Amino acid sequence: MNSNAGWFKSLVAGAACTVALGGAQAQEVIRLQVAAGHPPIFLWVKHIKESLMATVDAELKKTGKYRIEWNESYGGTLAKIGSELETMQQGLSDMGIVATVFQSAKLPLNNVTYFVPYGPADANVVTQAIDYVQGLPELTAEWTKYNTVYLAGFAIDNYGLASSFPINRLEDLKGRKIGGAGPNLAWFRGTGAVGVQGSLNTFYNDIKTGVYEGVVAFATSAVPAKLFEVAPYYTVTNMGAMYAGAVAINKNRWDKLPDEVKAALRRGANAYKGNYIREQTERIEASYAAWRKGGGKVVQLSPEEQVRLVKAMPNPTSEWIKQAGPNSKKVLSAYMDSVRATGYKFARDFDKE
Repeated sequence: MNSNAGWFKSLVAGAACTVALGGAQAQEVIRLQVAAGHPPIFLWVKHIKESLMATVDAELKKTGKYRIEWNESYGGTLAKIGSELETMQQGLSDMGIVATVFQSAKLPLNNVTYFVPYGPADANVVTQAIDYVQGLPELTAEWTKYNTVYLAGFAIDNYGLASSFPINRLEDLKGRKIGGAGPNLAWFRGTGAVGVQGSLNTFYNDIKTGVYEGVVAFATSAVPAKLFEVAPYYTVTNMGAMYAGAVAINKNRWDKLPDEVKAALRRGANAYKGNYIREQTERIEASYAAWRKGGGKVVQLSPEEQVRLVKAMPNPTSEWIKQAGPNSKKVLSAYMDSVRATGYKFARDFDKE
């Protein structure tokens, strides 16, 4: 009897093992190439792995039907900053970061916030407004044109100026060369400063070698880049938080994914946005402290001088509307109205001028 019982148990165990192996063999492995021009020291890249991928993996594990094999290429190893969209469009990468700030010609509507400077300093307000705008068919069409699908946007924190010289008033900018990424160079028109194209990956060396004397930057990026070593003055000018990019995926790849995988990616995108904002908020004050600890100075530009900076520039939306086409006015109003709905009041109502 004991012998028969032992034999029966062995038979059951063997059958269970066969079922498990069969399930494992039936599990579909989906390979996705993920790329970003920036390295993982920046939060928008860091949370691809920590938040989006982790959530997707956990969601798919529940189904037991699918598993994603992630191949990660960051810091420009596959897609350079400013070329992420093309890399994804061509299918060289399946998904990753698209730095929309460097795609003002191809994704002009996605750059709406950069033409509304001195807006909310709160990145969460900007992110929520952009999520609303991304629901417009005009924005969907812009992504579709380049064979991509928007998953989650990210907003960078309040822009200020990191410089090798002190800035206390508008006149201090006269004749100074200031580095920036594409659209934010327009913020210096009328100030006497000269805008020069650059990026976070080049700011340090460009300032050190004299290409420019300061950069428009946000605290949580300026500290990891150690800009305090070459541009020790950080001036809080409240140029505003900006939507600067998104996690996107190649549309051909997206269309072929099973619905359960798409749903997991959407949940991963939501986790990405939430966790990114939380860590970013925690890092802002810590960044100011780290800047000072590194030998730099943090100075608050007076409200009066901020108003002078805002009023000095020509309306930046004018040229953008010409470039972005007839739908741009609709997108501009939708974005600004969404922000106003939170109770925020813009220093200038660019959409009404």
